[in-house]
Amino acid sequence: MAIGCLRRGPDSMETLVTRPGFSFSHFGMFVHDIAALEAFYTELLAFTVTDRGQLPGPNGPRDLVFLSRDPDEHHQLVLISGRPKELDFNPINQISLKADSLDTLCRMYRTLQARGAGEVRPITHGNAVSIYVPDPEGNRLELYFDLPWYVSQPMAVPIDLDDEATLLQRLEAHARGLPGFRPRAQWRAEMARRMGWTSQEGAAG
Repeated sequence: MAIGCLRRGPDSMETLVTRPGFSFSHFGMFVHDIAALEAFYTELLAFTVTDRGQLPGPNGPRDLVFLSRDPDEHHQLVLISGRPKELDFNPINQISLKADSLDTLCRMYRTLQARGAGEVRPITHGNAVSIYVPDPEGNRLELYFDLPWYVSQPMAVPIDLDDEATLLQRLEAHARGLPGFRPRAQWRAEMARRMGWTSQEGAAG
């Protein structure tokens, strides 16, 4: 799905510009002291830990902590251990944009391939399917679509996006075999209770 917006050109005339259906979603960063950062965001800014675990890294396992203030968002901030002391290390793990549909994500995947936009990696996280691609300065961009179910995080395995006709069925079949599988609505209700959301807030969401 494409979104139209008005943009004022140099001649002061407003023109309709079409842009892909993505919205800014969450931010991931490498940290020195993951416990201190977790305490800061949970105690001072009232984030809730929604998941935690490990994924392999180039120098051994990395700890991940997923944080959110919104039960509609599995995570709004991800803390990842392993930030070295060197000043030239990029602490940005990823900048994430959410697609408005699986079709939008697949169309962008084809666009990125056609443009030769570096290494384009499609990944399933069980509860979402993502495309990872570097920007021109090497920052990792994640474009993703939330799936209607939840699985325990972190989880990441490559997925083939070429056969779009069977994609959703393949994603669900894979997710059903993973720990924590349940409908996203059930997971959201659990998070809303943990975050102390009121029934009015839940109805509004």
